[in-house]
Amino acid sequence: MNKLFRSRTDSKLTGLCGGLAEWLGINATMIRLLVVIAALCSFGTVVLIYMIGCLLVPKAPQNHYDFTPPYHS
Repeated sequence: MNKLFRSRTDSKLTGLCGGLAEWLGINATMIRLLVVIAALCSFGTVVLIYMIGCLLVPKAPQNHYDFTPPYHS
C-alpha cells in the first residue's frame, strides 16, 4: 500500500492535491477542480481542511518516485 505524501513533482501550491492524486491513481486536475468547487460551496471550510492537510501530510522524500512494476502471470 502506498503512503500519502505531498508531491514534489506535481505541485501547484503545496503538492497536496498532486500527492492525493498519485495516491488515488487519478488525474491531479480532477482533484484540484473538486477542491476549488468544494471550497466555493463550503464557505471556506475546505480551505481550512486543506491547510490542516498541508501540515499533517509530509512532503515526499527526495528519492520517492511512483513506480509500479508490471504484473507478470
